[in-house]
Amino acid sequence: MVKEKLSKKNWFIITLFCFMGGIAWNTENMYFNTFITNEIYADVSQAAILGSMEAVTAVSRMVALSAIAAVLTTFVMGALSDRLKNRKLFISVGYILWGIVTAMFGFITKENVANIFNLTDEAKILGCTVWVIILMDIVMTFMGSTSNDAAFQAWVTEVTVPRQRPFVETVLSVVGTVSSLAVTGVGSFAQAGTVSYKLFFGVLGLVVTLCGVAGLFLIKDPPRTSQHESSSNYWADLFYGFRPSVIKENARLYLALVSFCFAIIAFQVFYPFLLTYIQYVVIPDNGGVENILKPSVIITAVAVVVFLLACIVTLLRLSTKKKGFCLAVGIVVLTIGFLLLSTSTNIYVILVSILPVVLGNALVNILFGAAVKDFIPEGKAGLFQGIRMIFAVLIPMIVGPFIGETACKYAARTIINEVNAEVIVPAKDMFLWAGVVCILGIVPLYFLIKKGFDVEKSEKPEDVKI
Repeated sequence: MVKEKLSKKNWFIITLFCFMGGIAWNTENMYFNTFITNEIYADVSQAAILGSMEAVTAVSRMVALSAIAAVLTTFVMGALSDRLKNRKLFISVGYILWGIVTAMFGFITKENVANIFNLTDEAKILGCTVWVIILMDIVMTFMGSTSNDAAFQAWVTEVTVPRQRPFVETVLSVVGTVSSLAVTGVGSFAQAGTVSYKLFFGVLGLVVTLCGVAGLFLIKDPPRTSQHESSSNYWADLFYGFRPSVIKENARLYLALVSFCFAIIAFQVFYPFLLTYIQYVVIPDNGGVENILKPSVIITAVAVVVFLLACIVTLLRLSTKKKGFCLAVGIVVLTIGFLLLSTSTNIYVILVSILPVVLGNALVNILFGAAVKDFIPEGKAGLFQGIRMIFAVLIPMIVGPFIGETACKYAARTIINEVNAEVIVPAKDMFLWAGVVCILGIVPLYFLIKKGFDVEKSEKPEDVKI
């Protein structure tokens, strides 16, 4: 039986594995993209690019295929770990392999690929190298989704009780943010060329692997309350959320997921290209890092952060009463932020534009996240996790990067690499397309509000669980 109070050991495990999982995920989501542009495309000729693919195309394909791998893995491995009830093995071995695969990225070079596959044509070498990176990213996603998304998240659920979970989720969110900042801080040295990508991927992969080894000794599966019975209806349960009758019965859930999906697609239009955009567009257009770090810019940034915190706290208090209205406001504000970002690369315009983007994103993520949980039928959360992944990961990470890639190609902003070849880099136009996609989320939200947004109205007080 799960205790009402989490032990210090379990708190340590939760914090450690959340942080290390965030290290691995953020390395993949943020720096594999810059690795492709800065390393793989740094010294290739124009003929090689024309004979294979643009850097933005490579990033778009990698993100899309990674999303497919994540969803399929969560469907299959999540169900498998649930049946075997051996979270420790899935988490620990998964983290060990996750770290090893991350470290291996540093050894992917055009020279190594050419030697292994005996290639001499530059275009074939470039294309093959890109596909090796994409395939390795799929393997890494499989390890991460198995160990973190499927097993670790389930283990956290099993060692906690409902009373603890809001606080645990808050801690997971904060630790995840810290891990993102840590990766960004360390990764900036690799992106700037101060340290090699081989060292960067190697060190981060090592710490994730060591975390997995520690898990073999630290993690303990909670006792089973009942034996898991094999069911001939396993595949039927796996596709439960696709049934037309289920969709009709849970229309509010699907409307919330569709509306949320538009917001996530909007972010995926630019997010995979964001660090490259900052490196090759924002920093040069503002006269270099020195000008960006001058006092007036720092003061403006601090003022924006303080104002943001005040606005978020105020709006979140109001949002508990009028969720539907606040969600609509969040989508509109988020759209305005994207449109502002599309107007200029000036650092002051960007800082001001960040205000509505972060504010709208906070409202959209928090309120839609709560709505999805509210609308899932009690006792059937597991049956809808794959559906949630389709709308939150699969569709956004396929459609979003494709739109972003198209916007970047249309804008045709380029840099000249080491051998005087033109390489397409992200342009501010991608934010315009993000804004167009985001505002479309208003349509399903309108129908959701008409059906009744607040589940509390249809429940008796004694039925509401805290």
